[in-house]
Amino acid sequence: MIESLTLLLICQLVGEVLVGLFGLPVPGPVLGMLLLFIGLLIRRGVPPVMQTTATTLLSHFSLLFVPAGVGIMLHIGLLEDAWLAIGVALITSTAIAIAVTALTMLGLERLAGRQPDMDQQP
Repeated sequence: MIESLTLLLICQLVGEVLVGLFGLPVPGPVLGMLLLFIGLLIRRGVPPVMQTTATTLLSHFSLLFVPAGVGIMLHIGLLEDAWLAIGVALITSTAIAIAVTALTMLGLERLAGRQPDMDQQP
């Protein structure tokens, strides 16, 4: 497990260094995860020890939301003042994300030569 966590942190560090060196408009951890993904593609799979580590981390994923919840409670006064704008922004951005995802999927299906089956029930 220590090896997998070390690899994750090294990928994050490399991502941070690359962003700092080249001034890329991407967060370092995102670039690090992209590097990890590419490495796993080259390796053609996820090692069992990394699978175990990922499963353990994901089982405790909800703990990562505690600081965000504390931050919300700390700034509840700001939220009370801007609740309408925040609500509209959340609903609008969610609707736009759903629409863009659907249009992208339809475009990729057409590009692949398949017609989307709109009558199919999940």
